[in-house]
Amino acid sequence: MSEFVERVHALDDAVDKWLERYRTDTLDRVFYGLSSAADHGMLWHALGIVRGVRRGDLGYAVRFSKMLGYESALTNGAIKSLFRRVRPPEHFTNDDPLPYGMRRPITSSFPSGHAATAFMCAVLLSRDNRAAPFYFSLAALVASSRVYTRMHHASDVAAGAALGLVLGNAVKRKF
Repeated sequence: MSEFVERVHALDDAVDKWLERYRTDTLDRVFYGLSSAADHGMLWHALGIVRGVRRGDLGYAVRFSKMLGYESALTNGAIKSLFRRVRPPEHFTNDDPLPYGMRRPITSSFPSGHAATAFMCAVLLSRDNRAAPFYFSLAALVASSRVYTRMHHASDVAAGAALGLVLGNAVKRKF
C-alpha cells in the first residue's frame, strides 16, 4: 500500500476513534435521522421544490431535481465503480436493521454520495440567497452524519464534499 493511502487510512482511523467519545443517544437520533432524510437526495429535492415555489418558478425545482439525478448517476454510478472502496468494518459486523429508518447502502464507500449531493445542492441553493450559511451548514451536517453513522470513512466524505463543490460550481450558472 502506498504511503499516501496509509496516511489516509490512519486519518480515517483517528477520526473514528475521536468520534467514539461523542456518540450518544441524542446525537444518534440527530445524525441517523438526518442521514436517512438525505437518502436519495430527498431532503434536497424538498428544499429545491420549496425554493422554486417561493420564487414562483417551478422550472427551478425541475432543473434542480434533474441536476440531482445527473449528480447521482455520476457519483453513485461512474465514479464509485472506479474505486470500489469497502465501507467501515462496522457496516458489515451485523445485519440488524439500522436505527431511525436508515438504509444500509450497497455501493462503494468512495466518494460519499450524500456529501457530494449535499455540497452540490448547497452551492445551487445558495446562489443569490442570503440563506447560504444555512445550506452549507446543513450540507456539512449531512456529510458528517455519514461518518457518525459509520457508513463512510472521513476521507470518503471529504472527497464527496469536494466533488459536490466542483459539480455545483460547474452548473450553477443554470440556476
